[in-house]
Amino acid sequence: MKRNTLSRVRLLFLLIILALPFAPQVTFAQSNPDQNVTAVLWFQRSAEYRALCYQAFNLAELRIKEYLPKFDREKHPVVIFDIDETLLDNSPEEALNITEGKSYSQEAWTAWSDKASAEAVPGAVEFVRFLAQNEIEPIYLSNRMNTEGTMTLLNLQNCNFPYADRNHLYLKSETSSKEFRRNMVEKQHEVVMLVGDNLSDFSQIFEDRSVNFGYKAVDSLRSELGHRFIILPNPIYGDWTKPLTGDRKGWLRK
Repeated sequence: MKRNTLSRVRLLFLLIILALPFAPQVTFAQSNPDQNVTAVLWFQRSAEYRALCYQAFNLAELRIKEYLPKFDREKHPVVIFDIDETLLDNSPEEALNITEGKSYSQEAWTAWSDKASAEAVPGAVEFVRFLAQNEIEPIYLSNRMNTEGTMTLLNLQNCNFPYADRNHLYLKSETSSKEFRRNMVEKQHEVVMLVGDNLSDFSQIFEDRSVNFGYKAVDSLRSELGHRFIILPNPIYGDWTKPLTGDRKGWLRK
């Protein structure tokens, strides 16, 4: 690079630095697809993500093995699973939104889910099949719409998840809260574990993040984490993003 070109670059850099104090306050809106770039890249390309998934399912299997000696088939034991980013990887849909400069929309999501082409999260199929081999059935409890049932089951079947049928699928009809559907399952079965990528997959107590980002709720149920509750990593979306819209002042640690 020539000397005069270097001088121009340095001058431009200096002007940018000088202008920063006068720039408008940075805000973070959920609708900006550019903000998902690093999250989706980490999800798709980091070995750490893959390792965390294996770690979660390895721990889940260990806990189930601890349960097996007191196993009572008459209680109809089950494990409740979220689907998206817990069992099925939908990051290609997020990546498509980014490359097209679009935000999430129900239309785009439906087009993706209709393909029934999502791949399984690392370690997920093996763990669910381990449960089936030990006579513990999976319950697939998701906030996908009821209208997506057929293609959701097809996607689960394509990935070789056992018990991928209507009797084991609980989708959303009205409210996004899963509490009512969890209670329905608990009336008929012994729920020995819940697996998800969002804390609200476990309990209604985690749905309100308005105070201290939900830390108090997490602290109150810390003994359940890694035992009854098994959580998968998901930096792309979820209830954790709700308190983060708007001015970043007050939530970024320094």
